[in-house]
Amino acid sequence: MTIAHTAPEHPLLRLPRRRRSRVALIVVNAIVAALLVSLVLSAAFNPRFHWDTVASYFFEVRILRGIGITLFMTAAVMAMSMVAGTVIALLRMSPSGVLAGAAAAFIWVFRSIPMLVLLLFAYNLAALYPTLFGMDTNAVITPLSAALIALTLHQSAYVAELVRAGLLSISAGQHEAAAALGMGKGLAFFRVVLPQAMRVIIPPLGNEVISLLKATSLVSVISLSDLLYSVQLIYAKNYQTIPLLIVACLWYMIITGLLTLVQQRIERRLSRHHRAANTTKIEAKP
Repeated sequence: MTIAHTAPEHPLLRLPRRRRSRVALIVVNAIVAALLVSLVLSAAFNPRFHWDTVASYFFEVRILRGIGITLFMTAAVMAMSMVAGTVIALLRMSPSGVLAGAAAAFIWVFRSIPMLVLLLFAYNLAALYPTLFGMDTNAVITPLSAALIALTLHQSAYVAELVRAGLLSISAGQHEAAAALGMGKGLAFFRVVLPQAMRVIIPPLGNEVISLLKATSLVSVISLSDLLYSVQLIYAKNYQTIPLLIVACLWYMIITGLLTLVQQRIERRLSRHHRAANTTKIEAKP
């Protein structure tokens, strides 16, 4: 019985394939670069973009005021959603069936209703309840308060699921270790469980902040002077629709870029602490 030996492929035989792959990659890069350059040149030299108008309105007072309202809504809604979402997540994980069911119902309802519908519903709440706390509902539910209520309810449902996923990622051994050190459940949650869960929560939470920033543009339908509505008010008078929309797009891109940098910095810091903790554990092993 003879055994056939297959000679290994010579390294030189693989060179043509590598060269073809390298040439193909160079060609693809050149095509993509040419398309990008053509797009930039087309936008830069197309007079219909009216870049002079874009530049003149970029720091316009009404637009800067709209940016302030947009940033305020994003920060306020996210802060309230973090508190409400954490509470709802804890209720969702409660051993009480009633509390867990109520939290699950909240999440289901406000994840199901589109944000725009929720905004319109909150703004027209006076149709259902003409008075709130003995006051006229229309005086209480202003465009800003309606936006804050609707966006917070919508965002809290998503934040609750993010927090719950982060808490579930912590092993039972961490809870047992905290109890062995004499920590109560509350202290163990804030000193042991939550800091570790934040490493899982932060990346998707950063995406939620960016999504919320863009979703605030929906409040223009209830005449709240955010960035988009401020732009709409201006081009309704001068009919420079495209240049003003470009201004809004550029500002959204700038703010999103800054938020992305902050998110990446926080993620690197949390990852560094996690790697340091793992290194300490490895060095502590005999």
